Amino acid sequence: MNTVIKSLLLALLLGALPAQAQKIRVGYWTSGFSLGFGAVMEQMKFAEKEGLDVEWIKFAEVNGPTRAIASQSIDLAFGAPSTASMSIAADGVPVKIVLASQIAEAQIVVPAGSPIKSVADLKGKKIGMSPPGSATHAIASAILQNIYGLKPGEYNVVPGNEGRLAQFLIQKEVDAAVIRSVTIGQMSDDIKLTNLGSVVEDWKKLTKGTAAPILAVSIVHNDYVGKNPEAVARFIAAMRKTNEYGSKNKDRVAEILQKAANMNPVDAKAYAAQWDGAYMVSFETADVNSLKRMQEIVKAAGTAKLDPPEAAFLTAPFQRSKTIK
Repeated sequence: MNTVIKSLLLALLLGALPAQAQKIRVGYWTSGFSLGFGAVMEQMKFAEKEGLDVEWIKFAEVNGPTRAIASQSIDLAFGAPSTASMSIAADGVPVKIVLASQIAEAQIVVPAGSPIKSVADLKGKKIGMSPPGSATHAIASAILQNIYGLKPGEYNVVPGNEGRLAQFLIQKEVDAAVIRSVTIGQMSDDIKLTNLGSVVEDWKKLTKGTAAPILAVSIVHNDYVGKNPEAVARFIAAMRKTNEYGSKNKDRVAEILQKAANMNPVDAKAYAAQWDGAYMVSFETADVNSLKRMQEIVKAAGTAKLDPPEAAFLTAPFQRSKTIK
């Protein structure tokens, strides 16, 4: 066999072999809405279908992925808190924000039959909401002040996680609460609430735009995205396909949640029903501007001092992901 034929055969053989999958270490918080998205993405292997070799690293604490990015224990976190992500970028941690991935969705509610008929009536009242320092707290406080004229000192905040906020309402320990629709959906049918306002819609009024307030983002370490920009774009494409699948297959999402999160069928269905209002896969100019506006609010509240550098907002992987079908 001559050298030319051997070379041709070798080329054909190499061409038939699959390309080596790109390694990526992905971290996420195993609670809140990060859990649902992560469980579906893992179970359905959307990232692997994009040619990625994913090592899933899970955290029991919401800021765990953010800290892990800083120490390079992971390469990417897909549901990192937006305010914390911008803060570490402002502090000089070498990270890029590459995607807006969760919507800061919540409703302002009171128990049915309450004499409170509007948000403006909450002056001097107790309002249950996420603790100070959280993205939801910053957004809700800005809405109360700028849309409804309620300054921070004119109402009493009773902080708590979603479960505690639901208890506060049921036990009437608060007059109102800023609480997610999925939590409302998981409450017993005999608990009746009156909706006074939507955080998403009020945020759009406040910013005079169409972009939703952003609860969580996807962040990646500078070293990883610098060396592997295509892998990041492919992971974002996988997130888009996960989002589309979850939107169209809510019964299947509920099944996955029952196994992955040990949810009962009723809670799993309530969670799945809120998919479209909880998740987003976008990083257009309007999304970047929404994040910057949120940072302005956090700074005004005194919980942050610096802005993240412009280079921390990296839109190229998202734009590239849109071409991956």
